[in-house]
Amino acid sequence: MVVIRLQRGGRTHSPVYTIVAADSRNARNGRFLERLGQYDPNANDGEVLKNVKAENIKAWVDKGATLSDTVKSLLKKAKVEL
Repeated sequence: MVVIRLQRGGRTHSPVYTIVAADSRNARNGRFLERLGQYDPNANDGEVLKNVKAENIKAWVDKGATLSDTVKSLLKKAKVEL
């Protein structure tokens, strides 16, 4: 099953998360199918979501992928239309 979720990166105490489409059986930071955007919780300019490919996320959801709770709430807060 394909899940759209966050993959952790960055340094100690300053994480940067990548929104990815991945098989649910793979590890959190393991193999993924496609990068769909980036989430920076420590962004100074207030823009926490960057380079979000909304049309690709919609395509994955149409194919049967599910959004994780965190990604769903981030997209809702950023008012990204799916």
